[in-house]
Amino acid sequence: MSRRWLTEKGGDVYHRMAKEQGYRSRATYKLKQLDDRFQIFRGALFVLDVGAAPGGWLQLASESIQNGGLILGVDLEEIEDLGLENVKTIVGDILDENTFERIKRFFPGKIDLILSDLAPNVSGVWDMDHYRQIDLAKMALDIAKRILRRKGWFVSKVFQGSEYEAYLSEVKEAFSLVRIVKPKASRKGSAEIYVVAKYMK
Repeated sequence: MSRRWLTEKGGDVYHRMAKEQGYRSRATYKLKQLDDRFQIFRGALFVLDVGAAPGGWLQLASESIQNGGLILGVDLEEIEDLGLENVKTIVGDILDENTFERIKRFFPGKIDLILSDLAPNVSGVWDMDHYRQIDLAKMALDIAKRILRRKGWFVSKVFQGSEYEAYLSEVKEAFSLVRIVKPKASRKGSAEIYVVAKYMK
């Protein structure tokens, strides 16, 4: 880690807030800002979070869904137990159909909200990182097409780049309402943006 990165992180208001409020990630505030704008958790009972490590989005979802709801977090790496009764996690690769089958078996029916903060391990080669991230975003969209209820919400991180517009077109083909948002909690220099969609066609 560079000294500059550590300095920026240490001076980051959202990083400090996460530590003070007990959230595992500053990314929690990105999701909170999206929820403040769109009320994506309103009425949600079943939530899927892909790319869920280290668990900050799971923590916010646990606080926000209806009583009796269930949240499943999926990631390639094991997520340290959050101690939350309504949150379960599995280790799995969403590019693997077996992982999808495990997700499908976990829920009793269609899902109300699918969250994707998926990103590859950044190589530093931008074109490669962009293509890999878009592939992950496409897989999250594919999962949504298969198990999201018609009036459910889909939230996906996307890296802006050459493949971004094509991905956005795919989302618009699948959903009637599509919004593009860069939460204030996203770092200014970041290429990430969030696609928020509802009403499956």
